[in-house]
Amino acid sequence: MSENPDGRKVALVTGASRGIGSAIAARLAADHYVVGSATSEAGAAAISSSLGDSGTGLVMKVEDDSSVAAGYTWLAERSLAPLVIVNNAGITRDNLLLRMKPEEWQSVIDTNLTGLYRVIKPALRAMMKARWGRIINLSSVVARMGNPGQSNYVASKSGIEGFSRSLALEVASRGITVNAVAPGFIETDMTADLSSEQVEMMLSRVPLGAMGSVDHIAASVAFLASEGAGYITGETLQVNGGLHMS
Repeated sequence: MSENPDGRKVALVTGASRGIGSAIAARLAADHYVVGSATSEAGAAAISSSLGDSGTGLVMKVEDDSSVAAGYTWLAERSLAPLVIVNNAGITRDNLLLRMKPEEWQSVIDTNLTGLYRVIKPALRAMMKARWGRIINLSSVVARMGNPGQSNYVASKSGIEGFSRSLALEVASRGITVNAVAPGFIETDMTADLSSEQVEMMLSRVPLGAMGSVDHIAASVAFLASEGAGYITGETLQVNGGLHMS
């Protein structure tokens, strides 16, 4: 079963407890029954509270095979088969490569990139049976630009874009689209820790002269999840205020 009792398609949004993920979950809840994942029970409870009757929270650690498997078991027990998947969960472990510890490299790749494999694969069968699906993976502007001290993160985000193009080719005949969204400089709780000088320096490189909002990203994801985006696949939508154009 791919729809919840009121007939809306089920959307799974990973990393939905705050920031961009929370905004995406809230936006999709207008048209979908949203299952938002978090890494803790408290985070999942907060998602449930925020979504109300439009969705629920779920503990799912995308870097952990058993956690993802348990999450899909939980969904199956409730007859919730996602036809929309938004892979937003991600981490950073910044360091110059010369000083980067093996675990700093591996944890980022395992969460940001291998996490896609873990989350998407179990959902594909239901999408293929329905002959409809929307997969949206969150990349980053740095996937195209590069960024010193983030070789692990940039590698994971570049991999996401290549992964998305390859999977798009595999599943297009079944009516499933696969796209990426690459945010630029977005105002979140993480950017709130930047100094005014750091913000000013970054904004000097953005032609639109302002940080983006989480709502800009949520609107882009909602479009790619819609019926209207059914002829778009294998693309990366750059949402960066002109910071990088390609």
